[in-house]
Amino acid sequence: MPTHPRRSSPLAAWFAAVIGVLIVYACLHPFTGWRDTGLPVFDFLYQPWPRYYGRVDLIVNVLGIMPFSFALVAAMPSRLPKGWAVMVAILVTFALSLSVETLQNFLPSRVPSNVDVGCNTLGGILGALAGGRWSGALFDPRSGLTRWRQRRIVPGHVGEIGLVLLGLWLLTLLTPESLLFATGDLRRLLDLPTPLQFNPTRFMKVEAAIAASQLVAVGLTARCVMRQFSPWPLVLLVVLGLGAKTLASSAFFAPGDPLHWATPGGQIGLAAGTMVLAACLLLPARSHTMLAGMALLVGTALVNLAPENPFLPSDVTLIQRGNFLNFHGLTQLTASLWPFVTFAYLGLLGASTPRDPYHGR
Repeated sequence: MPTHPRRSSPLAAWFAAVIGVLIVYACLHPFTGWRDTGLPVFDFLYQPWPRYYGRVDLIVNVLGIMPFSFALVAAMPSRLPKGWAVMVAILVTFALSLSVETLQNFLPSRVPSNVDVGCNTLGGILGALAGGRWSGALFDPRSGLTRWRQRRIVPGHVGEIGLVLLGLWLLTLLTPESLLFATGDLRRLLDLPTPLQFNPTRFMKVEAAIAASQLVAVGLTARCVMRQFSPWPLVLLVVLGLGAKTLASSAFFAPGDPLHWATPGGQIGLAAGTMVLAACLLLPARSHTMLAGMALLVGTALVNLAPENPFLPSDVTLIQRGNFLNFHGLTQLTASLWPFVTFAYLGLLGASTPRDPYHGR
């Protein structure tokens, strides 16, 4: 059976770049207090096993970097054979981990660790080997998934950026203490006060409006990325989003509360948002970009006006672990910036896709 040469995937390159930036942020957050300790920068490589390290830290460091090396294999230039692409992806992953751990020497809030480098490298090896074996099914132009993407998704970098943004939206839902689908909270990012006092009835209405408007925004953004409409990708996206929210509530709260997001306001907003989204999808396709942008603006404004979430009982707290705190800071930043980046993307999408047949339907 003839073998086909490996092809580089621009979409994989986008995913690898975004994941790499997120890894650097998570490892160096909060980027304050830089100083020189006067110690050799690679001294941490010879230190004994850290006392604070546990099984969760090991798992997070291995699994957290696997998507990076997985996507990196498919992003390598086509002229590079598969074996070399795997090897280069492993080396790049090791270099990334060693670099950020070395930079942690200069941050008082971070502790560099040779175990982190080792676990990241192991994750890089596993991810690269998996990428060499299975990345073609996701990114190769000849794969069924890629052919589906070519039929359904806006072509070129615009479509690829849209898919990356939808993937990042799922990441925003791993912020367990936020309201359902809430993104764009600048108060926490900029340490601003809460403008409204808590009132039970008003809060439920605001919470429902946030969930509904953000669901409409995400659904219409996904529709704008699609050339040919099908409801199933939207259903899958929402189901994955609710799954991510449930996972975050279950894994990162102590004690776990899988349906922490299913408050009365959240349930009303989910139902109302579904109906409004269905109605918007019946409107002409050329209006979807504008409606998505309006829903983003409404949802983001409400998130920044809403009182603090009262459905966080005193006996339910976020798990305080080093690697979780790093991941939590990453998801908070992504959730804070996501609607603003998406709003800019919708402008780009509106300017670049009138030539596509999608906009005539």
